[in-house]
Amino acid sequence: MKDFKYLAAMTIPIAAVVSIYLKGFWSYLTPIYAFVIIPILELLVPQDPSNLTSEERSSKSQNRFFDWVLYVNIPIVFSILFYALWDISSHTYGVSETIGMALSVGIVLGVNGINVGHELGHRQSSNERHLGKLLLLPSFYMHFYIEHNFGHHANAATKEDPATAKYNQSLYSFWITSIVGQYFSAWKLQSQILKREQKGFISLKNDMLWYTLFQICYAILVYLFLGLNTLYFALSVGLIGFLLLETVNYIEHYGLVRKKLSSGRYERVRESHSWNSNHIIGRIVLYELTRHSDHHYKSSKKYQLLDCHDSSPQMPYGYPTSMVLSFLPPLWFKIMNPRIPSEMKNAT
Repeated sequence: MKDFKYLAAMTIPIAAVVSIYLKGFWSYLTPIYAFVIIPILELLVPQDPSNLTSEERSSKSQNRFFDWVLYVNIPIVFSILFYALWDISSHTYGVSETIGMALSVGIVLGVNGINVGHELGHRQSSNERHLGKLLLLPSFYMHFYIEHNFGHHANAATKEDPATAKYNQSLYSFWITSIVGQYFSAWKLQSQILKREQKGFISLKNDMLWYTLFQICYAILVYLFLGLNTLYFALSVGLIGFLLLETVNYIEHYGLVRKKLSSGRYERVRESHSWNSNHIIGRIVLYELTRHSDHHYKSSKKYQLLDCHDSSPQMPYGYPTSMVLSFLPPLWFKIMNPRIPSEMKNAT
């Protein structure tokens, strides 16, 4: 029965359904739930740093339940998205209601869309990777697959990584540098892949072209069938979705730096180069994303198998709470800067 705890991730889309259906004040239920109620629960529920036994690990690695818990997000995410788009195109709502609905749908795209897409994007099965990319589409962030898997995991906690927040860099500065840097990095990585395979820019193997085409087609179809105002809404929820991703990127590696060796290469990515959190609520709602140190240590490991390492830097709060803190840079710096190892501060 303990495995069913991951169904708690469904509380985000449930809150969004209530928000979209009831509207009015209720249209803000999802952001209130995600960034007020969940952080409060994180403070009340004890942390759990324990790891699986060898028997539990063997059992959970073979249990398909953990895969289907991810797959079910696909129809849920797109059902909520398409219903909201249809609703916006069919009715006239006030600015306040529209903003609340956009925040609710955008949070679903970030938590149950991009986050699950990230997990599936690391799978060995090409079908699962395709599903992961599909979940990135409505946030207009399909390039994340290439940059994250081939760029970020190689360069995390270095100056070469746009998705690693520098010491004393604010979230809002990071949004700009990371969004722009990752996009151009994805094109650079795609070019390198094509060159290795001796393919030209105009090639069926150019995934970045396909991602661009798919996302443009999605936007055009929304405009043609549902109108300009609905397109604005679709663009808005996509923006909210990928800003949530970038906020998570910000807290995952903030201020952490890998040493540069005498050879000019960086030391291997270790558990000390990502922030870990053992706060239960954030762990289960985000499918163990908060055990990010182990994810970088072995990216192919499925979410239900991730471990806590004693050598990993520990966040004082869970990821949802930390995201709220990051919105207030002075408070974030006050809490997090003293926790960064001095040698890493000096390296920056």
